[in-house]
Amino acid sequence: MDILRGIKGAPDWLPPEAGAFDAVERAFLDTAALGGYERVRTPVFEPTEVFARGVGASTDVVQKEMYTFEDKGGRSITLRPEGTAGVLRAALEAGVPRSGTLPVKWSYAGEFFRYERPQAGRQRQFTQVGVEALGATDPVLDAEVVLLGWEALKRAGVGEMTLRINTLGDRVDRPAYHERLNAYLDDFEGDLPPDVAERRHLNPMRAFDAKAPGMAEIMAGAPLLADHVNDEAKAFHEEVCGLLEAEGLVLTHDDRLVRGLDYYTRTTFEYQAAGLGAQNAVGGGGRYDGLAEDLGWPEPFPGVGWALGVDRTLLALGEAAAPPPRAEVFVVAADPTLAPQAFGLVARLRRAGVAADQAFAGRRMKAQLKLADRSGARLALVLGADELARGVVTVKDLASGSQREVADAEVLAAVTG
Repeated sequence: MDILRGIKGAPDWLPPEAGAFDAVERAFLDTAALGGYERVRTPVFEPTEVFARGVGASTDVVQKEMYTFEDKGGRSITLRPEGTAGVLRAALEAGVPRSGTLPVKWSYAGEFFRYERPQAGRQRQFTQVGVEALGATDPVLDAEVVLLGWEALKRAGVGEMTLRINTLGDRVDRPAYHERLNAYLDDFEGDLPPDVAERRHLNPMRAFDAKAPGMAEIMAGAPLLADHVNDEAKAFHEEVCGLLEAEGLVLTHDDRLVRGLDYYTRTTFEYQAAGLGAQNAVGGGGRYDGLAEDLGWPEPFPGVGWALGVDRTLLALGEAAAPPPRAEVFVVAADPTLAPQAFGLVARLRRAGVAADQAFAGRRMKAQLKLADRSGARLALVLGADELARGVVTVKDLASGSQREVADAEVLAAVTG
């Protein structure tokens, strides 16, 4: 009988790569916490309408990539393809817009699902960490969010990066611009790929995202939304950029950056890591001031946020993605009969907050020391019959090979000092 295999595009993460995965996720969440972003947890599935109305009917996500099914109650359910719509839905359902403590700043982490062709850095199940700042329209808040994402990626170890940024103006700017862009695309009607030809009447800006052969050349001469943005939105964008540049960020202004979701307004940005080729985006986001109304809220409730891809970031880190050591201290029993004493010392270390491990199955001392090296531990604590009789433990530095005896009562101080 053949072994059962997992689903293509839903990767397994095993040690040591899983440890590096957790380290990246933790770096992102810890950076968010420094900015006052509190963790929220929302379901991995939502009513399909949350994404159909929120993400946008013209997007690849809604038209091609969602995992949608009917549950036993006859409801249309979708595994979440992105985080913002579900987080905002939760905020609206809880009455957050009327809480009087705005903006609220939330972070999240979890698995997301899109039916795409699996390839390096693009899987059908993937993990993102994100932040959402809800309830305020302020260029300082946008700058905080953009800078926080940059610093989160740096904290995770990503080196050379590019920050692309654009303004998509306000929704009131869109109708006249869409009309002009569609008029431009009319001249290429016979050359447009079928999906662009179909979707441009829902949102012609999706043509900027099209990767089909020849589309880059067609869109090179297209009118730009930046030329149709109102003065207030332009001033807002200039302030955001000025704040970021004052913090030393080098911005790449990209008038064609629209990203793949329809809800973005004003600030839109993307982080790109060097060395990843065409799939070089490790995260991005933007402002979404009309999304709450799309989800049924009766009045404006603005927001801005980002999502960073853990899987894609690990790809960017390559060999630099180092998992944390499995143990700080490894306890070695010089004789198999001392296994109970080793077990007791390991338990004592763990209760004191020290990551500790030991060997099993009666391995010889030399084999135990090899396991200690492989565990990544700094120190080995060697228990021998003679040492136990004298009430001491041998502390061995696994990097230098030096060792010394310490009294059993001082072991914790020796390990943590």
